[in-house]
Amino acid sequence: MTDAMPDLDDAGEDDDVVTLLMQQHNHIRDLFAEVENARAGDRAEAFRRLVRFLAVHETAEEEVVHPSARRLLKDGEQVVDDRLEEERAAKEKLSRLDDMSPDDPGFMPAFRELRAEVLQHAASEEQYEFPRLRESAGAQQLSMMATAVRAAEAMAPTRPHPGVETAAQNIAVGPMAAVIDRTRDAVRKAMGRDS
Repeated sequence: MTDAMPDLDDAGEDDDVVTLLMQQHNHIRDLFAEVENARAGDRAEAFRRLVRFLAVHETAEEEVVHPSARRLLKDGEQVVDDRLEEERAAKEKLSRLDDMSPDDPGFMPAFRELRAEVLQHAASEEQYEFPRLRESAGAQQLSMMATAVRAAEAMAPTRPHPGVETAAQNIAVGPMAAVIDRTRDAVRKAMGRDS
């Protein structure tokens, strides 16, 4: 498995953003299961894939989806603020885990706590944000948002950056963080290290 975002476009380029993000949430669930079930020697690589995917996915949501929800949903400010608080808390936990070795005795308990929070966050998006976004935006807008999410993912940082949960913060910090993260990833890969 590669570190890149998986190709989740089975239904074609015209997928709406909600379909795309729901597919990604399913992939996140699979990645958590992969880390949980990995042998000790393989856990670091599985966790690295999860970290990269979560960092890129959340950045794209923060840059594209949440700003649209703020504008389109009647109570969009509150819906998005609640999601951003969940994302901030998860990024902090993910960042701490990213600094730990998967062999550390505290890793798996902290990992399971992170998984519960991330999956609850995904469920909240799926319940409070995504269906209402689909109702409020037209098919063309949803398709354009899916394209924008893919573009944001291509340039997103590959590590969690707590405190950077809005589009403006991502624009200010994102490009430099993405360059640093991708350079670090390339060095680790060249040195044969996954974490």
